[in-house]
Amino acid sequence: MFISALVFVWLCFYEVWTQDFKCPQGTGFFPDLDQCDLYYICSKGYGEPKLCPDGLVFDDSDPNHERCDIPANIDCGDRHALQQAKPSKGCPRANGYYRHDDPLACDKFYNCVDGRAHELPCPPGLVYDDIASTCAWPQDGHRKDCKNPKKDVLDDGFICPDGPVPGPNGRPLPHPTFPHPDDCQKFYICRNGVQPQKGSCSPGSVYNEDTFTCDDPDNVSGCEKYYEGKKN
Repeated sequence: MFISALVFVWLCFYEVWTQDFKCPQGTGFFPDLDQCDLYYICSKGYGEPKLCPDGLVFDDSDPNHERCDIPANIDCGDRHALQQAKPSKGCPRANGYYRHDDPLACDKFYNCVDGRAHELPCPPGLVYDDIASTCAWPQDGHRKDCKNPKKDVLDDGFICPDGPVPGPNGRPLPHPTFPHPDDCQKFYICRNGVQPQKGSCSPGSVYNEDTFTCDDPDNVSGCEKYYEGKKN
């Protein structure tokens, strides 16, 4: 009885949709005027309604292509209405990208596929941005709760400094390096500017903080005699 009622409701809506919608062209894929995840497959001037998978919306940029995508990639304009959501654990809707349900896990998010949540990490230093449905630098994103994420600290106390580090050509380095305070051969790498790692030059060379590379000891002030007396 319940299933029959649902079928009846669907048939009623189907009839309303098909009666109200007029195909702009005889053949193609065209958006509903009010609902962003509803579109029509037109053939010989007759439009058959079809819904995008829950969480996706219709891309109306090309009437010759049938395509649904995440809302961040589609401008719905005045088509604000959406189908009723089908939520599940971690997924406000069955498909799409969503922030992690742990409010402190700013660097993680869920990729929901058919109602199943797949946890994914952002690259080091980035946080998940709800508006853009992608990972972004904290200062560039839209999440006010993730402006100051906790920094990683190495066992010797090194922390990546704040702000961009310009390279020899004046452009910011994506993975800047820094000299070790006590050892000419060693240095630090800041992956994406925020994740610290230890580095070491090959035997016979030392770190040159002016060029951000390993170099001959004679070219680095204070490290000229670093290898004198050291066993090979």
